[in-house]
Amino acid sequence: MNLLSTLKGRSFLTLLDYSAQEIHALLALASELKARKKGCPSDLPRHLLEDKNIVLIFDKTSTRTRCSFEVAAFDEGANVTFLTNSQMGGKESVEDTARVLGRMYDGIEYRGFSQRVVENLAAYSGIPVFNGLTDDDHPTQVLADFLTAQEHVDKPLEAMKLVYVGDGRNNVANALLIGGAKVGMDVTVSSPRGLFPDSALLEKLSPIAAASGSLLSVEENPYEAVKGADIIYTDVWVSMGEEDKARERVALLKAYQVNEALLEATGNPKVIFEHCLPAYHDRNTVSGAKLCDIAGMDALEVTDDVFRGAHSVVFDEAENRMHTIKAVMVASLSDKLPR
Repeated sequence: MNLLSTLKGRSFLTLLDYSAQEIHALLALASELKARKKGCPSDLPRHLLEDKNIVLIFDKTSTRTRCSFEVAAFDEGANVTFLTNSQMGGKESVEDTARVLGRMYDGIEYRGFSQRVVENLAAYSGIPVFNGLTDDDHPTQVLADFLTAQEHVDKPLEAMKLVYVGDGRNNVANALLIGGAKVGMDVTVSSPRGLFPDSALLEKLSPIAAASGSLLSVEENPYEAVKGADIIYTDVWVSMGEEDKARERVALLKAYQVNEALLEATGNPKVIFEHCLPAYHDRNTVSGAKLCDIAGMDALEVTDDVFRGAHSVVFDEAENRMHTIKAVMVASLSDKLPR
């Protein structure tokens, strides 16, 4: 069976819902869609989402996620509604909103806070729902991370070691652990003990990782953690909605900055650096300058020389958000995709 057939009509809420084979199928489709967009010959038809209508619900701010969903949809002929002032959660329940939108649209994207919201949208709308980020998970980001790794690391995903350095219990760390467990990638989270990943998540992932051959681990010392790494990954130290914890978080994470010394500690001259962005690699933003002042530093989670350096693939990674999101929507919604 063509694996893409298994993805038709599916919601994309978490990589826990997908097999390794299905994840690889999405990545292969993303690679083909990316090549086609850049002018390479392709057997894929054009306008794979023609006559489809997709609504984007954003309860959190966004640059890459919104632009990726919109450009991906427009490329393939879909219509998009960007919705920020709905009644959902205020005058109307998530269930009622989902039932209404399900009668008007072919797909829903949600970016916000609770994972329960995106799950309820999927449960009650009757149409595919795509998770653009919640407090617990960020599956479209990890697809882009994996596609970027495939493009820059001369190994299959199951032979790679990724080390996430920083806040080990945020949505990106969770999603990387889930994705790694699914595809057989070794993932180490290096963070202070107070920010270790949720033990319940690690317990849930243990049998999945054992089946795939993935080694999931937690290491407090970042210089020990990164030994032999193919990918070093970090994220901001203060997530959206946690600004009141800035001083506490910066104090905990100052020793977890990704810098040249940490890259050298990998022992791998070909190690790549990934970041989901935005990044506080200098003082050139209002919030970045405030946090740098609190920390007494000129950069936070990554130094400017690493961010702009030869190991950094962050802008390839950002572009790949569009291609992988396009693959998710096409696989779920298209009536023209060969199955």
